[in-house]
Amino acid sequence: MESEADGLPLSGRWPAVVVLSIGIVLAVLDTSIANVALPTIGRELHTDAALTIWVVNAFQIGVMITLLPFAALGDSIGYRRVYSGGLAVFTLGSLACALSHSLPLLIASRAFQGIGAAGIMSVAPALFRNVFPNRLLGQALGISALVVASSSAAGPTVGGAILAVLPWPWLFAVNVPLGTLDFFLARRLLPSKTGNGHPFDVPSALLSGPAIALLIVALDGFAHRNPPLVTTLLLAASALLLFVFVRRQRHLKYPMLRLELFGIERFSLAAATSLSSFTAQGLAVVALPFLYQVAFGYTPLAAGLLLTPWPLTIMVAAPLAGHLADRYPPPLLATGGLAVFSAGLALLALLPAHPATADIIWRSIVCGAGFGFFQAPNNRELMGSAPRQYSGNASGVLATVRITGQSLGAAIVAVVLGTAGATLLEHSIDASAGFEAPLRLALWIASAFAGTAALVSALRLRALRPVRASG
Repeated sequence: MESEADGLPLSGRWPAVVVLSIGIVLAVLDTSIANVALPTIGRELHTDAALTIWVVNAFQIGVMITLLPFAALGDSIGYRRVYSGGLAVFTLGSLACALSHSLPLLIASRAFQGIGAAGIMSVAPALFRNVFPNRLLGQALGISALVVASSSAAGPTVGGAILAVLPWPWLFAVNVPLGTLDFFLARRLLPSKTGNGHPFDVPSALLSGPAIALLIVALDGFAHRNPPLVTTLLLAASALLLFVFVRRQRHLKYPMLRLELFGIERFSLAAATSLSSFTAQGLAVVALPFLYQVAFGYTPLAAGLLLTPWPLTIMVAAPLAGHLADRYPPPLLATGGLAVFSAGLALLALLPAHPATADIIWRSIVCGAGFGFFQAPNNRELMGSAPRQYSGNASGVLATVRITGQSLGAAIVAVVLGTAGATLLEHSIDASAGFEAPLRLALWIASAFAGTAALVSALRLRALRPVRASG
């Protein structure tokens, strides 16, 4: 029988995988499931389109603020405790979302739900490592990647299907029984390995996330024409918090973020590439549901189905790209993928006023193929450039950059819609012409971010070396 240090015995391994998979599905699904419901929520709560985007932003900010702190806390007190606590918070947050009857209450509940999702996502890879023996680590991470990709692909379709037969609160209510069940199963079936006991640095936890959160708030303030002084103060506060956080990490024995990683050119360029590309993705996945439903007249279910080819294509392209990255230079594959991704976003921005369904689908496939060929090689480059002893920190950076980029993208859509004065009030729903232009602009901005990511990625091409397959 294998010891806990070398994974769980076979009889306990697959039940633990089921427990982890349920938690990951819930957390990842709720990252995107609400996107397709934004127009519906806006109409029923009688609110501004730019404000409804905070249903997405609040969740992602909740994740951002706590992702790195929860990862560090897992190292300190044990991963099962953080995972179980995250599940409890996520489930309570889901219940609060389902019971919300005003936009402010829904936004607050989504932020609380995001904090729980961060607890799940921050330690799930580490738990997979403890569940499986070292000799099966690749299989463990492959299962984790498959669950994440499948959940992301299912989000728009599941959201659209629920909205087709039930009111929008059920998007969140379905999490309550599953989250409750998984909480009790996690406490019984996941490995209970204790943490390293290193002290948890509370000041760093209080500094890391709010710096980005204030940036998102500042962008939203610009969208709603807040006084320039207020926006400037918010940006200055964000910069100050980031400066203090970075300065603090330099003097800690056990820092929350290993700054020396950013001194590695391959790592820093891969992180910058990822930030810009996920900003492009965040712009697109928020703008497209509005474009399909309000401008093109599709139902929520149909809009969800139209969004699905993109992540499904990623599921096909990413494993192929990951295999090729062991044979060819990852920066070359990532740069080419980003160029295709940028072109696909431009093609979506150029859709005719009354597009055929096939026109939308093939353009979405182009986006998914480009993004998939970027993601796996770029992740390999980022993780492979970090020293092995800093792999956990590198994973935290990768997750934080992804969520930050997606949140920035959603915030930029809010800026575009707010500047254009677009609303989702009942009397303006039919005014699709005035609503369509800013949404197309958002897609052009997304294409520009993807193009910028391709340029940053191309900087790595000057130092290409033959890549040997790992083994």
